Amino acid sequence: MSWRFVLAQLVLILLCGDSRTLSAASPPNVLLILADDMGFSDLGCYGGEIATPNLDALAAQGLRYTQFYNTARCWPTRASILSGYYAQQVGRDALPHAGNRGTRPSWARLLPDLLRPLGYRSYHSGKWHIDGNPLGTGFDHSYRYEDYDRNFTPKAHFLDDKQLPTKTLDDNYYSTTAIADYAISFLQGHQQHHPDQPFFEYLAFVVPHFPLQAPAEDIALYRTRYGQGWDALRNERWAAVQEKLLIPGELSPLEPEIGPPYDFPNAIANLGQGEVNRELSWNSLSPAQQRFQVRKMAIHAAMVDRMDREIGRVIAQLHEMGALENTLILFLSDNGASAEIMVRGDGHDPQALAGSANSFLCLGPGWSRASNTPFRRHKTWVHEGGIATPLVVHWPAGIKSHGELRHTPGHLIDLAPTIVELAGGVWPERFQGLTVPPTPGRNLANSFASDQTIERDCLWWLHEGNRALRMGDWKLVAAKGEPWELYNLAIDRPENNNLAAEKPEKVQLLQSQWNEMTNEFENSFRRKK
Repeated sequence: MSWRFVLAQLVLILLCGDSRTLSAASPPNVLLILADDMGFSDLGCYGGEIATPNLDALAAQGLRYTQFYNTARCWPTRASILSGYYAQQVGRDALPHAGNRGTRPSWARLLPDLLRPLGYRSYHSGKWHIDGNPLGTGFDHSYRYEDYDRNFTPKAHFLDDKQLPTKTLDDNYYSTTAIADYAISFLQGHQQHHPDQPFFEYLAFVVPHFPLQAPAEDIALYRTRYGQGWDALRNERWAAVQEKLLIPGELSPLEPEIGPPYDFPNAIANLGQGEVNRELSWNSLSPAQQRFQVRKMAIHAAMVDRMDREIGRVIAQLHEMGALENTLILFLSDNGASAEIMVRGDGHDPQALAGSANSFLCLGPGWSRASNTPFRRHKTWVHEGGIATPLVVHWPAGIKSHGELRHTPGHLIDLAPTIVELAGGVWPERFQGLTVPPTPGRNLANSFASDQTIERDCLWWLHEGNRALRMGDWKLVAAKGEPWELYNLAIDRPENNNLAAEKPEKVQLLQSQWNEMTNEFENSFRRKK
């Protein structure tokens, strides 16, 4: 019996055995956990081979959503999560004719500001990537990590918006552990000073975003796991995804012409002949390329593994506080896995141990496709591989179903209105004399009890020219500069069978809806400038 199995069983005991709780009628605490650049099938409970016993245990005692969506990129995702709007509505992502991302309009308050009048205290730990700063947007305490190029020696990190000293290797620092440490510290302080108030904890990890860096002992756990390559791993995961999640369709084939969304030829040269910047068949790689790629996936897996362990420590803190029973826990990823290949920060030393502070590696297109199994494309694209996220929901006091799936489509814009309503509030219509537009999000709480459809007109995407609209089971999608594609996701979730030529009337209907929403957002943006 492995120690990981024992750990998972202990977590299940914690999740089921906490009796020192608030009543189910009390407004719930909220723990919102966000991974960075994690693929749809990286978690064990979503079909992956990476050891994630803590998140798997949450899923076993809660719910997994199979059709939940993000925005395909880090900063618009964070804007949508905390505001309850599409990022373009609040000036945080570009529109075709109305300007680029900037500062939110004053009516677009973030979730902590909406929860404070309801008696909540709010805490943030990890990545920020939103305009303003945490304490200025309603958080009571924050550990803000803004050095996205270093996991061992950050130069830009802040406690309550005051910069902290640069970390060195002698400090034995690792971002994932530190982010969890601060979250636990904030929860301990809450228990000590505000035990009668509910809390909102926003826990935003910076992994497994590049650079691929992890403690050597974590990497060692996966050193030989990926020698079969990404073709075999995709098949392995697809079999598990079908069994665990009931995803309809067939595994999407590799697209050898697809590479990183941005071109950095100097980085490819610096990384050496082992790097591969296209979705190529594994057997077409040289032995040197295969060895190089195997090391990269081992580090990616180690980063996800370590994140799960640190989440386990946060869950243990909730149990210790007697707060686990009435805490709504939400876990998801900000976008799909990344095909990007670049070198930033302190650069890349080819002689350094892969995954160490002196190395700067990126997952790249081959392994990104494996992480996004069974879907096409990657972060920045709005095909399913870029925007599909796992969503694990756990709340013992409010969710009696255990281990069930929810197939209703949902989006990040749903999170803030769901949390506000569960907290006992209503979405504001006015703020400081300004009209607050209705949120396009929907309350997901009805789907907690049963797998029912959350009614909505459609879901909309636009990022760097990549665009999509989903209406019911139909999805219209196009990469930048390419024609519209049409898919019936009810039978073809991996987007293999383009029906645009067969159903031009459906294309026209969805395109008109996409244009209408885009124009509405642009006109609204201009009025508020």
